[in-house]
Amino acid sequence: MSIQARADLRTFGRKLEGMAACLLPFEEDGRIAREAFQDAVRRTEEAGLKCAVNMDTGYANYLTEEERKDVLAWTREALGPDKPFVAGVFVEGLEGDLVDLYRTGGDQIAEFGGTPILFQTTRFHDWNGDEILKLYADVCQNYDSVLGFELGKMFAPNGMIYSEEVVRGLMGIPSLKGMKHSSLSRGEELKRLALRDEVRPDFRIYTGNDLGIDMIEYGSDYLLGLAAFCPEKFAERDRLWEQGDEAYHELNDALQYLGNVAFREDVPAYKHSCAVFQHLLGRIPSSEPHPMCPRRPEWEAGVLSDCAKRLGYSL
Repeated sequence: MSIQARADLRTFGRKLEGMAACLLPFEEDGRIAREAFQDAVRRTEEAGLKCAVNMDTGYANYLTEEERKDVLAWTREALGPDKPFVAGVFVEGLEGDLVDLYRTGGDQIAEFGGTPILFQTTRFHDWNGDEILKLYADVCQNYDSVLGFELGKMFAPNGMIYSEEVVRGLMGIPSLKGMKHSSLSRGEELKRLALRDEVRPDFRIYTGNDLGIDMIEYGSDYLLGLAAFCPEKFAERDRLWEQGDEAYHELNDALQYLGNVAFREDVPAYKHSCAVFQHLLGRIPSSEPHPMCPRRPEWEAGVLSDCAKRLGYSL
C-alpha cells in the first residue's frame, strides 16, 4: 500500500499502545544502578506506557543470564504484583536446541509475570521461511501471549527482516499477539500494516522506527528505545493524538528531533545518548553506558541539552 493510500486512514482519536524499552543505567564505578532503573520502570508505568526490559536499550546482548534474571526481579518489584510488562528472550551465542532455549527464557519471564518477546538469532540467517515459522509455532504454543521481533542489522548483527510470506505465517500463530518492526523503513512497515489489516486486524504492529515515530498515524503502535528517554512526553503526545488536539504535532516534532539526534550513526550508540540525556535530567547517577556499548563524542551533552529544552525541560 502506498503512503498516500495509507494516509487516508490517518485519524485522530485512536488509543495507542505504547511501550518504552527501558534503559539499564550504571553507576560511575560501573555497577548497575538498580534504584535508578526501578525509578525509570515506575516512571514509565505511571506515565501510562508499558515497560519492556532486557531489550536492546537494556543491553540484553551484553548482560549475563544472571543479570537478565536480576532485571526481571527488579522490574516485578518496582511494578508490584499485577502490572504487565514485556521482556526480551535473548538466545544469541547459546548452544543447544533453539526451541528449548527460547522456552527456557520465556518460562523465566512468565514466572515473573511478564510477556516474552523473542529476539532473533543469527542461526535464522541460514534457515528458510518454513523453518522459522515452525520454531515460532513450537515456542509460542506454551504461552498465552508472546511477541515477535524484527530487528534490522543496523541495530545488531543477529537481526533479520522477514519476507512477506514469513510475516503472513507469523500472523497465523494464535498466541503470537504482535510484532515489533525495527527496519527503520516506512515502506516495509506500511506493508506490515496492510498485511495486518488483511490477515489479522487484532495483530499489533509495534513500530521500532525511532526515525519515524509518526508511524502511529498510519496504524502502528510502538515499542521504542526513544520512549525511554522521556516516557512522560511520549504519553503526553499519545493523549494529544487520542484527543484530536493539534498540539500533538509540535510535541511529536520535538520528540522526532530528539530521535534524529540520538539515532544517528553509529546507531547502537543511541544507548549512550539515552544515558547522557537521562543524566542531564538528573534521573540516573552517571552518563556511563554499558562498557561494551559504542560511545558518543564528548560534546553529546550539548546537543542533547538543546533537545531537552525544546521538549520543555529546564536544565
